[in-house]
Amino acid sequence: LVDFAARIENPFGIPIDIVFLDAAEHGLSSPVITGEHLYVAGKVPMVPDRELAFGYSFEKVVLYAQSLGIGTTWIAGTMNRSAFEQAMALSDGEVMPCVSPVGYPAKKLSLREAMMRKGVKADSRLDFGELFFDGSFDQPLTENNASELAEVLRAVRLAPSAVNKQPWRVVVCGGKAHFYEKRSRGYVSADGWDLQKIDMGIALCHYELAAAECGIPCSLVMQDPELTVPEDLQYIASFVRKESAPVSATLQGEPEDE
Repeated sequence: LVDFAARIENPFGIPIDIVFLDAAEHGLSSPVITGEHLYVAGKVPMVPDRELAFGYSFEKVVLYAQSLGIGTTWIAGTMNRSAFEQAMALSDGEVMPCVSPVGYPAKKLSLREAMMRKGVKADSRLDFGELFFDGSFDQPLTENNASELAEVLRAVRLAPSAVNKQPWRVVVCGGKAHFYEKRSRGYVSADGWDLQKIDMGIALCHYELAAAECGIPCSLVMQDPELTVPEDLQYIASFVRKESAPVSATLQGEPEDE
């Protein structure tokens, strides 16, 4: 897992420093986690698109850990942040948005965990047609009409997000999938980073990995299609099938195939 984390790249070309930290050595804890001995944390320079790059990269660590039978829990607020930042040797111009414990999950949910999951409806997701649209926001996309992208979009739908807000909205137009952030109040930190943009990075990661698994090569571009959108939505990025991707719009650094 450490070796894998050291090799992760993101399509934004932004370096993410991912570090594994001994909880006892650094005095690290979270009031919602028990039995942990190890944490993984990440820091990123305060540059444009930092949240997208962080969410994309950190979710790759989470998914790879899951493939090894190792448990994780995204944590952004319920932790002793100052201790984590000190352990990470955070410098000026850097931010540490999120951390996760790393360990083997308990065989049975605690009452506290069960109540927390129930409170944010962690085991449910918005309907397919509430998240994905066909050509414009006026036309919900159904799984039957999603064709080869159905499985890819199902993977996006299952992505984790802060308090399960699921802020991603995706408009599919031909060979392109345009991602938008549905913004909610209270998710921008005092340091100026947007937690829901980290969620968007997670969703982008799920799309790319699932597309690769389904044999659909694609590139991430940032080129606003200038669709008519609701006021609370903000354009983020688009995936384009590689054979039709405009070179001038491709972000620095190619997404790695998995």
